[in-house]
Amino acid sequence: MPKMKTHSGAKKRFKLTATGKVKARHAFSTHILEKKSAKRKRGFSNPVILSDHDQGRVKTLLGAKKG
Repeated sequence: MPKMKTHSGAKKRFKLTATGKVKARHAFSTHILEKKSAKRKRGFSNPVILSDHDQGRVKTLLGAKKG
């Protein structure tokens, strides 16, 4: 079998932490910002750790071992 290629879109959007968790950018942070509070918008700038259910799929796309 040929090797699986890393998904180009996923490698631009996600990073793996040293402990194997998946770090991503917050949703809802790019447009229609006038109605969102400043406190909420500041929170969007911090990265988010994906839930366990989503981590497996992303790790497969990134070519990492599941775990």
